[in-house]
Amino acid sequence: MKTLNLASYSSIKIGPMVEVALLKEEIKTSAYIIGGCNNLLFSQNIPPLAMLDKCFEFIYIKDNLLHIGAATPSGKILSFAKKHNLANFELMQKLPGTLGGMIKMNAGLKEWEIFNSLVAIKTDKGWRKKSEIEYGYRHTNIKDTIFEATFEIKDGFNHNLLLMFKKLRENQPKEPSAGSCFKNPPNTYAGKLLDDAGLKGFQVGNMAFSKTHANFLVNLGGGTYEEAITLIEYAQKKVLEDFGIHLELEIQILDTTRA
Repeated sequence: MKTLNLASYSSIKIGPMVEVALLKEEIKTSAYIIGGCNNLLFSQNIPPLAMLDKCFEFIYIKDNLLHIGAATPSGKILSFAKKHNLANFELMQKLPGTLGGMIKMNAGLKEWEIFNSLVAIKTDKGWRKKSEIEYGYRHTNIKDTIFEATFEIKDGFNHNLLLMFKKLRENQPKEPSAGSCFKNPPNTYAGKLLDDAGLKGFQVGNMAFSKTHANFLVNLGGGTYEEAITLIEYAQKKVLEDFGIHLELEIQILDTTRA
């Protein structure tokens, strides 16, 4: 077991002190798997948690495939891609976290998604090809724990793409957040809808929709789960009333009392 203070470990800096089970084998677990906690909002009422041990942090090339352990952080993947001149991993500049979480939510930016070059994933049930997985914009039907994944190898690391992702990251808020709060609806952007609804900079307690980018729910210091939920629910209600659009959450909420 590992003790984590989620109020300091999670990117949004909210959550209780918890005991987290460390998985050192490719076994099935009923616990909720966490990685870098970059898109998670924790209440005080959370399910049992587990995380992958360091033995699942690896990256290597074999049989013309790139093998990456699910506990491998995005920075390590980016460094490997640079060193070996591999394309399709430039977006790691934009995406914090570990591989397992990025695959589970098909993380990405616009047309650049983690699934673009994915070949297969390995879970406690064995290998599963990409063609056997249902996936779309920030969504997959993966329910099992991901331990490893393989990717196509394509030469040509694109430094222009890397610069573009760096610039986009520079335009993001500096305050603690869980990344984009809502998914972009078809043909528009969540940030624009929130801005047009007058919610850019809107604050409840010590939580707010950022003045830099309205789709980032930021912790101004000492923000609480209750304040975050109040903002999320108010924003969904306001955008639905103003534009007839339901904003779907991109961040994941862990609260066993929430329907």
